[in-house]
Amino acid sequence: MKAVLKVLCALFLFAAAPALATERWQQLPTPAPMPKADKTGTAPVNGIDMYYAVYGSGPPVLLIHGGLGYADVWGAQVADLSKDHTVIVAESRGHGRSTRNADPYSYDLMSSDYLALLDYLKIGKTAIVGWSDGGIIGLDIAIHHPERLTKLFAHAANSKVDGVIPTVMENKTFATYIEKAGEVYKKISPTPAEYDAFVTQISNMWASQPNWSDDDLKKITTPTAIVLGDHDEAISREHTDYLAKTIPGAELIILKDASHFAMLQDPEGYNKAVRDFIDR
Repeated sequence: MKAVLKVLCALFLFAAAPALATERWQQLPTPAPMPKADKTGTAPVNGIDMYYAVYGSGPPVLLIHGGLGYADVWGAQVADLSKDHTVIVAESRGHGRSTRNADPYSYDLMSSDYLALLDYLKIGKTAIVGWSDGGIIGLDIAIHHPERLTKLFAHAANSKVDGVIPTVMENKTFATYIEKAGEVYKKISPTPAEYDAFVTQISNMWASQPNWSDDDLKKITTPTAIVLGDHDEAISREHTDYLAKTIPGAELIILKDASHFAMLQDPEGYNKAVRDFIDR
């Protein structure tokens, strides 16, 4: 009986003890608060209303969020970069405060949305910091409209569907991100009850896009950084190395102790990596 009691006490103490701290790359911190925007609104582009905000002054840099995300994920980056840059954030069609229509999703279409937004804001050329889908949009613009870019910082991007790690949806951190994205959508979207329909619509794109050839990537002339956290849950290191080797002159940047959500997990390190590249 004493032995049983000892086991039960040990189990109780284990259950009552605080959980061991997770590694930084397993955490999903809340984004830093966004600074007060100098200008904000919606732009009519390609049949939708696209939310945007502009901060600071200086050489322009456009921050493009990832799939299911929203502009406020960049809070720490906006606060830093707007000290000496004109920082533009926006929300892709159907994401955050932007509307969507029945047009099938494609990276070409979303790239066209962002170019139309730059036209609306009268910005001819800009650096892009793109994360995940935002990085893919950056690659699309670099391939097809290099005249609009000064530099491209493409974080956790892929050029083919097989660049995605097959087990990503089993990852707890990534699953938490999807859950939180749905909660934010319900709070700020013009269509708060349509999250599932939105996810279904964009998932049709993810099933087959992007799908660029080596020759497509070799067309890129924009100075490009291919960036990945060393514990990324979604994009494989093998594919990232391939991008860096195939895009002419591309620089490979590996962010230490960070995952797909490096801008949240290590904002200071992320900001330094961005500045070291775009301000060089």
